[in-house]
Amino acid sequence: VAAKLAKRCLVQLAYAIGVAEPLSIHVETYGTHAEGYTDEKLLDVVKKNFKLRPFDIIKDLDLRRPIYYQTARFGHFGRKDEQGTGGFTWETPKALDLN
Repeated sequence: VAAKLAKRCLVQLAYAIGVAEPLSIHVETYGTHAEGYTDEKLLDVVKKNFKLRPFDIIKDLDLRRPIYYQTARFGHFGRKDEQGTGGFTWETPKALDLN
């Protein structure tokens, strides 16, 4: 959505215990994808740009740091963090490789 590839997007990931890679990845844009893109093409963009193993998600979003108090107060989506550093790691859009 931040890259203007769709106005609305749902990404579903399904995991199994003991399996590092997701069993299923689904992208649904509800028909709002940009011209020249389809849900299937956006699925390829997701697979190319994001490491989706739990270890990689924890590393990329820096989830091992103690932020529980900050996220428990006032929610943890759609706001800046209390230190004023611009937001939580999951609120910062990633630059995408679209080639």
